Amino acid sequence: MKHPWERDLLRDKAYGAIRDAIVEGTLEPGERIRDQELCAWLGLSRTPVRDALARLEQDGLVETAPQRFTRVTPLDRRAIRDTFPIVAALHALAAELGTPHLSGAHVEVMREANARFERALQANDVDAALQADDAFHDVLLRASGNGQLQPALDRLTGRIRRLERLRFGSLPGRASVKQHNEIVAAAAAKDPNRTAELVKTNWLSLGTLIDRSFE
Repeated sequence: MKHPWERDLLRDKAYGAIRDAIVEGTLEPGERIRDQELCAWLGLSRTPVRDALARLEQDGLVETAPQRFTRVTPLDRRAIRDTFPIVAALHALAAELGTPHLSGAHVEVMREANARFERALQANDVDAALQADDAFHDVLLRASGNGQLQPALDRLTGRIRRLERLRFGSLPGRASVKQHNEIVAAAAAKDPNRTAELVKTNWLSLGTLIDRSFE
């Protein structure tokens, strides 16, 4: 019999692998998911795989119709419009809480992350761009000291990252580099309200660009 912690590790392994496959596009929007194939791919039994799929359904990345199908959630324009304001509000709260606690070293990390982000955009390197963007916003999330923000964002970030990957080629004109510079300036000035406002605008503008890409 497996110990509870072993079962948790297997569930987490299945969840992470399937989530990555969906976000990266290996499993495409609308693609049918079969337990047996996932079990063979992951080398796991059906229990952790099914647990992972249930969790991914809560995240909005998988949908099921009993006795009919389990599939990757198709792209839904309405869901995009519903998700981005929530993500923007949570990141804005992180900025408001975190800005007063930033040091010069924190600000420099944000500048360096934005420089990497700009280089990745110019090179059309989606992986590097998303990693740099995460590193940029992670500074404020960590500085906020609020342990509930990251888990709340984790449930939504997969949807956004999947969209960014799928629409990356249609977002060359996004103004995020300039917006990031403005966020850094406000954060360096220890202005929490201005930083929060700019962070919110940054996420909402990305949502608008992705929404328009459906046209």
